Amino acid sequence: MTREQQEMLTKVPAVTLGFWIIKILATTFGETAGDTVSMSLNLGYLIGTAIFATALVVLVVAQIRAPRFHPALYWATIIASTTAGTTMADFATRSIGIGYPGGSALLLACLLASLFLWYRMLGSISIQSLHRADAEIYYWITITFSQTLGTALGDWVADGPLGYSGAALIFGGAIALLGIAYFTTRIDRVALFWLAFVLTRPLGAAVGDFLDKPIANGGLELSRAAASAVLAGAIILLIWLVPQRAERGHAPTSMN
Repeated sequence: MTREQQEMLTKVPAVTLGFWIIKILATTFGETAGDTVSMSLNLGYLIGTAIFATALVVLVVAQIRAPRFHPALYWATIIASTTAGTTMADFATRSIGIGYPGGSALLLACLLASLFLWYRMLGSISIQSLHRADAEIYYWITITFSQTLGTALGDWVADGPLGYSGAALIFGGAIALLGIAYFTTRIDRVALFWLAFVLTRPLGAAVGDFLDKPIANGGLELSRAAASAVLAGAIILLIWLVPQRAERGHAPTSMN
């Protein structure tokens, strides 16, 4: 396969500032939209998970079968993974009763196992190697675990003494430090990417909770549905306005 063919078959966006802005908005939307279905509509975490997981499977199949990168399809799949992650994390930590520490530990183990198996089977966990269907499957499994773990982490920290705004500052600061490390150190770029990808989800969880939780609990008590609508509009606008191109591909010969 030539380099040009690999680039054409890589169906994820290049990692730019615009990518991270849309990703953070998508994770925040995932929190408010997931809570809208499971809490505001009183459908519960299990039914909410079934709804969003079904949408996620359909979109992942469409993403894998797509012949090239489509920004709208990619971000719709990301949104489905983050909303499913919200309800799955809430189901694990609240309905099953293992709590935030237990849920976070379980989901971290799942995430690490997914990355390890992906690397052992294909030789790379870089998004630049996503020009094969099996690599895309590992990618979306890892994405879903990272979104679910991020929800549990964000809720865990936000429900503590720091509150929602404090949790947002903690995770936002951690992402900023990773950005500094990217430009000033030689730390493995693949490791930095996955760390940042995971941390955007608890940031979104904290911001989403800050928007819709009661004022007495430190939130703004905005309508979940209204907040979700505004976030969805912002995401759609950015997808339309921000230039996006597919990430350049390479053959999976090493970790990065």
